[in-house]
Amino acid sequence: MSADETKKGWLKKILIAAILLLLVGAGAAWYFFTQKFEDTASTKAEYTVNALDLISEFKKSDSAANKKYSEKIITVNGKITSVESADTTVNLKITNPEGSYIIFAFQQKDLADVKKIKEGDSVSIKGSCSGGSYSEILETEYITFKRCSLNK
Repeated sequence: MSADETKKGWLKKILIAAILLLLVGAGAAWYFFTQKFEDTASTKAEYTVNALDLISEFKKSDSAANKKYSEKIITVNGKITSVESADTTVNLKITNPEGSYIIFAFQQKDLADVKKIKEGDSVSIKGSCSGGSYSEILETEYITFKRCSLNK
């Protein structure tokens, strides 16, 4: 077998492997981008917690709290300290006296009800915990939630 034939054989194998990798990558991307989540309102919460207690738990050890709560559906009860509105979204925030906070991003279908909430209102919110982290710049703990819905 000549050197040219060997080279062509390797190029053919590399081309086939590259095409297979591209197809697998495209399939994985399609799966993740089209993934649907069950409606949070109809999903059973794994934990029900008081907002200030949750903040304290993250302040005590955010790595342990992240391990316990991240990507889990949690019901959080507390008083709203600020309402942050943008054009098409509303985020609710619960802050402790030291400035650490939980911020909740809501599902599109719940925005009409969320827009009625005012600072000082007591609420029960169910959502998927994205986790928490300590900001050394702000010197605060922050915890984020996604796909939230109001408990009625």
